[in-house]
Amino acid sequence: MIRHIVFFTARSENDRQTVLSGLSLLTEIPHATLLEIGVNKKSDQLGNDVDFVVYGEFDDEAALAAYKAHPLYQQSIERVRPVREMRLAADYDTQTAARRPV
Repeated sequence: MIRHIVFFTARSENDRQTVLSGLSLLTEIPHATLLEIGVNKKSDQLGNDVDFVVYGEFDDEAALAAYKAHPLYQQSIERVRPVREMRLAADYDTQTAARRPV
């Protein structure tokens, strides 16, 4: 499984709703087994720069690529990019991830 995590910050308080609505388009794309758009609670004592988190789980890299190729993905980019300040993304394979023994 591939986990896809992306952090976003809006350029201003006035842009937050535009970013959120643009990111919410992603939940309509069918290729993820799970896709969430979260609003950061900003409760960490060391840093609260992130406004929104996109968290997705995909069966494999082909499913992630199909998600990114979907027309709604491009629509989301077109809405969000002009009003976002920061975007950080990471994808990793859960098969090779370090784990704590249970």
